[in-house]
Amino acid sequence: NAHNTQKEKECRILVLVDLPYPLRKMSLNPLGCLVYDKEENDRVYYKFQRGVESYPTVGAPVILPTQHQLQDIVESGDNRRVCIGTSPLANGAKVMIDPDRLFGRHLAVLGNTGSGKSCSVAGLIRWSLDAAEKVRHSQPNARFIILDPNGEYSETFKDKVNVRIFSVEPKDEDIQQLQVPLWLWNSSEWVSFTQASLKTQRPTLIQALRSVREGVFNIEQSAHQEMKQYLRTLISITQIEINSGSPWGNFPKAKNFFEKLKKWRIGLTDQDVFDSNQQTCLTAITDKITHFEQARSAQYAIFDFDRTEINDFLQLLKTAYTSFGGSAMDALPIDADIPRPFSGENLLKSIEGNAELLGVSEYIDTMQMRIKTLLSDTRMKVLTSQIDGAKEMTLDGWLSDYIGDNNASNGTVTVIDLSLVPAEIAHIIAATIARMTLESLQRYRRMNQGQVLPTVLVMEEAHTFVKRYKDDTEYHNSSSICCQVFEKIAREGRKFGLGMMLSSQRPSELSPTVLSQCNSFLLHRISNERDQELIHKLVPDNLRGLLRDLPSLPSKNAILLGWASELPVLVQMNHLSAEHRPRSDDPDYWNVWTGQDQNGNPVAREVNWKEVADDWQQV
Repeated sequence: NAHNTQKEKECRILVLVDLPYPLRKMSLNPLGCLVYDKEENDRVYYKFQRGVESYPTVGAPVILPTQHQLQDIVESGDNRRVCIGTSPLANGAKVMIDPDRLFGRHLAVLGNTGSGKSCSVAGLIRWSLDAAEKVRHSQPNARFIILDPNGEYSETFKDKVNVRIFSVEPKDEDIQQLQVPLWLWNSSEWVSFTQASLKTQRPTLIQALRSVREGVFNIEQSAHQEMKQYLRTLISITQIEINSGSPWGNFPKAKNFFEKLKKWRIGLTDQDVFDSNQQTCLTAITDKITHFEQARSAQYAIFDFDRTEINDFLQLLKTAYTSFGGSAMDALPIDADIPRPFSGENLLKSIEGNAELLGVSEYIDTMQMRIKTLLSDTRMKVLTSQIDGAKEMTLDGWLSDYIGDNNASNGTVTVIDLSLVPAEIAHIIAATIARMTLESLQRYRRMNQGQVLPTVLVMEEAHTFVKRYKDDTEYHNSSSICCQVFEKIAREGRKFGLGMMLSSQRPSELSPTVLSQCNSFLLHRISNERDQELIHKLVPDNLRGLLRDLPSLPSKNAILLGWASELPVLVQMNHLSAEHRPRSDDPDYWNVWTGQDQNGNPVAREVNWKEVADDWQQV
């Protein structure tokens, strides 16, 4: 037994491993591997590969990378086309990105006020355009659409050729009048603006939009054309009533449908300009309605209709519609969202006419009042209606002006200054521009064998447009409608060539859907704890330690991480000259107080409130 015990002790001694005793301890996150690439001019070059196939063994030495190795790590990756800055931690190695990665899967530029977000956004656009211009040797076929809620970018790209700048009150001949015609608004945007109620106002509004886009209730149309459109409206409403079961539904649905028929008869009056066939068709309809009325004239009449007599009535409407030049395909209800031009006055007339046909005239006053306010308020009218003396706005003309013409011949950058847009329609204007951009690119891809037209939509102060909202309410205001548009772009834009670059100082207020779809992040100084927590949730667990320096990052420095970078890297952004920066500098209190700048040059701020008041009151 003693012999066995001695042998066991010797075995235990043999399996002991002599480990080095640590003098210092360090916590590390494995990010990737440096793989030998080549050797030139007495220097070894490496390639960085993201991810780790096998972890280091216990006792493996830990060494600091050389400056050349750090440079190889930072400068790794394919298609490094645009230089955005240098890495202070890698001996000033150039940080270059692939625009396809940066813009193709959405980018979020986040940071506190004054941390350099706006300069980074302007720089990313400018440096990308400059790099493309060097390769193409001419103006690139690029499209950047900047939604600028604070009016910071009006001067930023003026050195570029044909930059298109739109503003509510243009003060310069290079700035155009911002126009988003009301006929571009879709039914959701109209519903949010008018706050149309679900049961009566909303169906009336949507039917009115269908009618006015088709030209029904056009003030300037002939009697023949007016009757044709009137019959088409009756066909559409009858089909809607049949689908809802009103003619044979529970009381009072059938009675309400019967009352509508009697009102319709008033508009089916013969006129001398109609030919004999048309008059015969109209008479057949009025006789049918009279027959319905006689059959339900008793004191305790039953108002229910059977399906046969309603189908016969619908066929009479279609026959009359055909006699006025309509076709079976024309009789199908038009989409309420097709962007066909119409005037505000015609929309009001369409609402009144459809409300009367639907028997809800007494319920539309508040909706009409809001639309009349839109048409009468000079601040909103100039944005949404045809301006006297200006060329008529067409859909193709609007797309060319705001998205860009063929080969970007009219410029690569569109700046949309939203700073003076009335609050009542600010979100709708932004939503309409964004939605029209997405839908136009969807149709472009469909008509070009799947090829996309790369476009970047830039949102400054993104929390203005994509603010969190509750989705459990019956009524969605214009802010939530706007957010839903950008959420759709975040989810689907990449497939149609629409990238998104958003900038915000409050990421915790942004829609989770939009933020989660951003694959790349440029993070400036962030000191708010709630915002820091959100940012930490957006990155993998093994990278969260790299974000500890966010609260102390100096201006002009940022951390680039995500799809656009092989690994998170600290970037000192390229210098942007003063004339190329957005107008977002800190107020120069001291210079104004003392009357001079740091170089001794005089600084004056003369005040003339009369000029401000006259401009404000438009006198």
